[in-house]
Amino acid sequence: MDPLATRAPSGPAAGQPAPLLPQGWCALPPAAPLDMPVHPLEATPDLHGRGPVPTTEWRLIHLRRLLVIGGAVVMTGLAGYEMDLVFNAVQRSVAGMVMLVLFVMLFLWIALAFTSALAGFASMLAHGGLGLGIARSGPLPRLTTRTALLMPTYNEDPGRVMAGLRATIDSLAATRQERAFDVFILSDTTDPDVWVAEEAAYMALCRATGWGGRLFYRRRAVNTDRKAGNIGEWVRTYGAAYQQMITLDADSVMSGDVVVRLTAAMERNPGVALIQSLPVIVNGQTLFARMQQFAGRVYGPLIAHGIAWWHGSEGNYWGHNAVIRTRAFAEQAGLPHLPGRQPFGGAIMSHDFVEAALMRRGGWAIHMVPALAGSYEESPPSLTDIAIRDRRWCQGNLQHAKVVSARGLHWISRMHMLMGIGSYVTAPLWLVFLLVGIVVSLQNRFYKPEYFGDTKLLYPHWPHVDPVQAEYMFIGTMGVLLAPKILAYLLLLIDGPLRRGCGGAIAAAASIMVETVIGGLLAPIAMIIQTAGVISILLGRDSGWNAQRRDAGGLQIMQNVRLYMVHTILGIALAAAAWSVSLPLFLWMLPVTLGLVCAIPLAVLTGSAAVGQAFRRAHLLLIPEETAPPPVLHAAVSYMMQMAGQPVQDAVTALRARAGLLKVHEIMLPPPRRPGDPINPALLVGLLKLREAPDLATAMRELNRAEKSAVLGNAEGLQLLARLS
Repeated sequence: MDPLATRAPSGPAAGQPAPLLPQGWCALPPAAPLDMPVHPLEATPDLHGRGPVPTTEWRLIHLRRLLVIGGAVVMTGLAGYEMDLVFNAVQRSVAGMVMLVLFVMLFLWIALAFTSALAGFASMLAHGGLGLGIARSGPLPRLTTRTALLMPTYNEDPGRVMAGLRATIDSLAATRQERAFDVFILSDTTDPDVWVAEEAAYMALCRATGWGGRLFYRRRAVNTDRKAGNIGEWVRTYGAAYQQMITLDADSVMSGDVVVRLTAAMERNPGVALIQSLPVIVNGQTLFARMQQFAGRVYGPLIAHGIAWWHGSEGNYWGHNAVIRTRAFAEQAGLPHLPGRQPFGGAIMSHDFVEAALMRRGGWAIHMVPALAGSYEESPPSLTDIAIRDRRWCQGNLQHAKVVSARGLHWISRMHMLMGIGSYVTAPLWLVFLLVGIVVSLQNRFYKPEYFGDTKLLYPHWPHVDPVQAEYMFIGTMGVLLAPKILAYLLLLIDGPLRRGCGGAIAAAASIMVETVIGGLLAPIAMIIQTAGVISILLGRDSGWNAQRRDAGGLQIMQNVRLYMVHTILGIALAAAAWSVSLPLFLWMLPVTLGLVCAIPLAVLTGSAAVGQAFRRAHLLLIPEETAPPPVLHAAVSYMMQMAGQPVQDAVTALRARAGLLKVHEIMLPPPRRPGDPINPALLVGLLKLREAPDLATAMRELNRAEKSAVLGNAEGLQLLARLS
C-alpha cells in the first residue's frame, strides 16, 4: 500500500491555507510526520514494472550503447597498440608497461567522451533531445496536479536567494498556472544573523509576490544529513500532498514555461520518476565564470544530448532543476549512512547520483531532456572557489565506491558512479603518467644502459622510445580531446540564434580559441588541486560543509600567492627536469609546466571581474543569455541588483528594531524540547550568560555564534534578550 496516499500530512501541504500573519506574511507550521520508507543499499529492489519500455526502444537503446561504449573500447584498443609501439617496440620494460597501462586507462576516459560527443552531434542534427511528449514551443499544457518548488539554502546571501526565486515565481505567474505550485524555502542556515535576514527577506518576498498562502519558510535547528536530510524531512512531512517536487539550488532560476512543460510531462508519464533539464550557466562576471558559462553554453548541449541519447531511461540526476515524482522518491530514495568514519563513511554527500540509481532500481525511469531551454544556474567566480566546491564533490564521488556494488542497481547506474569516481581519480593518474614519463626520460639521459645482458643475443638491449610514433600519438590524442569543441562549433554555425548570441561566427571561433588556450593552462593547476583532494580524502580528512561564495569579489594577490605557490614550484621543477633531458622534451612539456609556473597570475586574472568585463567588451566569450536575455533572467538580474549583496544586520538588533519581524520569528521557532530529546549545551550556556549579563552589549560579546543561534531559537532566550537594555 502506498504510504503517501494513505497518510496525508496536516498543515498547508494538505490543501489548507497557512494562517496569515500580520500584513499578509505566512509561515510554515509544524505538521504530522509522514514516514518515508528507507531502503538500505542491500535491499532487494522493488520492481513494479511501471511503464515498461517497448521492445523496439530497448533494442534501439542497446544499439546506441554498443556504438558509444563499444566505439570507445575499440578506439582505446587501437591507441593502446600504437602507444605500445612507442615504449615497447624493441623490448618490453617495467616503465614502459606502467606507461602503457596508465595511457590505456586515461585514453578510455577521453575516448568515451569523444564517442558520446559524436552521438550528441547526431542527436542535435536530428533535432532530438526531448521525448516524453515534450514540445519546445507552442501552447502550454494544462496541469492537473500540485507541485512543490523546494529551495534549500545554507548560509547564503538571503537577497540573492530570494531574487532568483522571485523571478521564477513571477515567470510561473505569467503562465497563469501558478495555482498548481507551492514554494518551500528550506533553510539549514547556522549563522544567526543570516537566519534572521532570511526571515526578513522571506517576508519581503511574500509581500512582493502576493503568494502568502503558497510560500513557506522553515529553518532546521539541527542540520541532520545536510541537504539530502533537509529534502528528506520535507518529503516525510509534506510530500503526500504533492505529486511532483522541483528542487532548486541557491543560484537556480527557471522559467515558468520550462517548469510547466516538465511538470506536464511527469503527469503524462506515470512510470517516470525524474526528468532532468539542462541548466545553462549565466551571470558570469569574472573571466573564470565567463569561460565556464561560454563552455557550458556552446559545448554543454553537445555533451548533454550525447549522454541522453545513450542513457535513455537510465539517466542521472544533477541535484537541482529537475522535476521528481514524490512517490518514487519517497519509496526508493531514502539514503542510509555508509559504514565507517568520514570521509568515506557517514551521510552520502553526492546524494543525487545515488537517489537516481535507487529510483531506477525500483523500476522508475530517469530521463534527461537537454533540448528544453529555460533552466539556469551560476558558476563559482574563481578557480579557488570551484576548487572548494570540487573538494566536497570529490569526497562525495569517492564515497560511491561503497555504493556501486549495492544489489539490484542497473548497470548504467553503476556506470554513472564509476564515471563520477573516475572524474577525480584520473587527475592523479595523469600526474603519475607525466612523472613516470619524465623519470624514464631522465634515466635514458643520465644512466648508462647495459647494452649486452647475460643472455647472448645478436642485438643489444637498446633503450628505445620512438619519437616519430610518440609525435603521432600526441597529435591523435589532442585530436580526440579537441574534437568535441570542433563539433560544437559546427553546430553553432548552423544554429542562427546561438551564432548571433555568441557574437557571430568569427567572434565565436575566437572565443573558442581563448577558452581552449586559457583552459589548457588551467588544466594542470586543476590536476594538482584534484590530486591533492584525492590524497587528503585517502588520508581521512573530511571536507565539511561550507557555504558557496557566489559574488565576483576576488581574492587578494597575497592570498593567491599562498594558495598557488606550491603549484609554481612544482612547475619550475618539472620544467627544469625536462630541460635537463632535452629541448624537445622541454617543449613537449611546456603546456603543463607553463600553466603551473603561471598559476598565481592565472588565478588572479581569471578571478578578476574587470578582466572578465574587458573580454565582454571585446565581444569574446559571449552567450545568447547575456546578449538577448530571456525575461526570467532579465528579472532575476534586476532583482539581484535590488536585493543581493546587502550587509547582513546583527540578528538581535534587527529583531529589536522590527516588531513584525520579531513576531514572525517567534511564530517560526522550532518546537520546544520534549522529554527524551537531546540537550543542547550551547543553549544552556547561552541562557546562563544572558541571565548573568548586566546589559545587552555585554551579552552579545559573551555569546559565541552557536550560543547566539541557540538562544534566538528559544522562547526563553528571546524573553531574556528583550529584558536587557
